[in-house]
Amino acid sequence: MKTYIYMVRHCDSPKEGEERTRGLTELGKKGVRSVTEILKKEKIDLIVSSPYLRATLTVQQLAEEIGQEVMIYEDLRERVFTVKETRMSDSELMPLIKKSFDDDSFSLTGAESNSECRKRAIEILQKLLITHKGHKVVISTHAVIMTLMMGYYDIKYGLDFLLNTTKPDIYRMEFENQDLLQVERLVNG
Repeated sequence: MKTYIYMVRHCDSPKEGEERTRGLTELGKKGVRSVTEILKKEKIDLIVSSPYLRATLTVQQLAEEIGQEVMIYEDLRERVFTVKETRMSDSELMPLIKKSFDDDSFSLTGAESNSECRKRAIEILQKLLITHKGHKVVISTHAVIMTLMMGYYDIKYGLDFLLNTTKPDIYRMEFENQDLLQVERLVNG
């Protein structure tokens, strides 16, 4: 019995603001429609999301249209790069991301490593694969954590993959029990 996990990278969000409460830009709001249209065709059974507003807003319209609730999982939040609540600039963030993919245990003081982030997220994914076996589950989350979860099953999902994802982005992962069989990208960036 196959289970399908749809990894959704959230739609475009403002560059400034607090991590948890940044919503979507006008471009991001337009992206919600395409996410909804693509995933409605998939006959989704369950929608889960990071607690960050931009991730939940990306799948809220889908949930409403198919009569579902968005289930929030704290451990699907983006990797914690710094103890600051506001978003780091790309010029600050990119060197940290690159170093993190070179050294899985690297983190700034008080923050989280790729290894720690992957561990918390994979626990959620593995539980979903058991409790929703044979179903189609959407996970709305963020670029780094999505890459870490996908990379757990196949090392080709690493830094180069991360740098080529779009906002939004959708990957359908086909599983047999806990084994990844294949991945298909559903968004053409």
